[in-house]
Amino acid sequence: MTDGPLIVQSDKTLLLEIDHELSAEARRAIAPFAELERSPEHVHTYRITPLGLWNARAAGLDAESVVDTLLKYSRYAVPHGLLVDVAELMDRYGRLSLNKDPVHGLVLHCEDLPVLEEILRSKRIQPLVGQRLDDQNIVVHPSERGQLKQQLLKLGWPAEDYAGYVDGDAHAIELVQKGWELRGYQQIASESFVHGGSGVVVLPCGAGKTIVGASAMATLSTTTLILVTNTVSARQWRSELLKRTTLTDEEIGEYSGSKKEIRPVTIATYQILTTKRKGVYAHLELFDAKNWGLIIYDEVHLLPAPVFRFTADIQSRRRLGLTATLVREDGREDDVFSLIGPKRFDAPWKDMADQGWIAPADCVEVRVTLPEHERLTYATAEREDKYRLASTTLSKNTIVETLVAKHSDDRVLVIGQYLDQLAELGQHLGAPVIDGSTPIKEREKLFESFRSGELRVLVVSKVANFSIDLPEAGVAIQVSGSFGSRQEEAQRLGRVLRPKADGRTARFYAVVSRDTVDADFAAHRQRFLAEQGYAYRIIDAADVLSGHDPKTN
Repeated sequence: MTDGPLIVQSDKTLLLEIDHELSAEARRAIAPFAELERSPEHVHTYRITPLGLWNARAAGLDAESVVDTLLKYSRYAVPHGLLVDVAELMDRYGRLSLNKDPVHGLVLHCEDLPVLEEILRSKRIQPLVGQRLDDQNIVVHPSERGQLKQQLLKLGWPAEDYAGYVDGDAHAIELVQKGWELRGYQQIASESFVHGGSGVVVLPCGAGKTIVGASAMATLSTTTLILVTNTVSARQWRSELLKRTTLTDEEIGEYSGSKKEIRPVTIATYQILTTKRKGVYAHLELFDAKNWGLIIYDEVHLLPAPVFRFTADIQSRRRLGLTATLVREDGREDDVFSLIGPKRFDAPWKDMADQGWIAPADCVEVRVTLPEHERLTYATAEREDKYRLASTTLSKNTIVETLVAKHSDDRVLVIGQYLDQLAELGQHLGAPVIDGSTPIKEREKLFESFRSGELRVLVVSKVANFSIDLPEAGVAIQVSGSFGSRQEEAQRLGRVLRPKADGRTARFYAVVSRDTVDADFAAHRQRFLAEQGYAYRIIDAADVLSGHDPKTN
């Protein structure tokens, strides 16, 4: 027995003592294969899952490394059964493989006959495979490559895909490193993806995921389809590619609601791809419009469900997913794994902050109390109305005004979910509001005014949650969110994590109504950030109004 910070339990939960001197080191060590479930003050609960182990295996971590980590940091003897399960689960990854056969085309290979017999008896697998060649190989139609990987994963037998990719049409792309250099971790992330063929790169907001994409494009030098969350993001990608690569304006097309350009590098929005006309997806021909050699999925954690179905059909194309978090609120992480690819690179947020690549952040939850008449309204409201009532209490307005005034020397984003609340805050603060109805040109103009310092405060809806480059933003104040969305919390903190020229700390405030579902959802939203090593300080609204900010939890 050692005095380690970790208690490893037979149900595959890991209890991490936060106050232990080795807790940060242990958290970094277990993060590649364990997922945070609960994060109260002193003991955080992680769980080892098959998907976590398979992602770690795909990223190059073997069972011996995982076992060594558990033994190194565990306070008590690690249950032997758990160690056996870890080894056997990780050994499942790659027992099946998809390969290219010169005669038969795509072939599923398995050297373990009982495993092959087991999966072939599945009614989900049978329609996806064809002629059985021998005890180890069975023909798979190329169009079923994605569906087969999905179903094998669901059966607990993830297949490694060695079937290769079409090169696509060659198109010369080079990085232009003038006034900047590719960071070491960006180089490693790009190389890890290219070596793996397809997969996901996980980097914190502000760490340069776009540059990783550009580096991969330059390495492969092929026609590229880039899928993004919105038109503003599409134009930011265009701007970055023009700045960082040899691509010219004529070589980059935008395929969105307002433009339909198809060029060697084409940037399309998820929205246009999921638009239906008479019950049919009208723009799916974009996938076949060119012989793409690479498809990049920006913010892959937000990938709409229909795009998963399209992606199942284009498994012969290299696919790169970029994201700050693989957390999906719809639970479809396994589809990202099987259809986009496994995690190829992951950088912990706090490590990046310690190295100066992103700004350090102070996260504060400000708790307000509903006035008596609002408490009564809340108490008697229908369940579906409670969150809106708690989130939009007028008590929050005074807090926001005070916080904005407190940070008068910084640029501030006020972020929320409910448009009437945002409009009211915009009036109180004398600040413009950007929401889904704001025309693209006006959004871009306001964002540019914010970057230049002409505007100091912006009030934004969820349209600014992701893919908006506002490096000058130093303070974010969240007044309402998408219920308990962990990914949204991460994205909103990410708006202020660009490193500051003067090295100052970013500030992230969540204004929350105590004793309501608003507080419950806030606790859930904070789970991902707790996993990354961020701790929320909780202060009372009265302390904000009095100018007192106690440094206590």
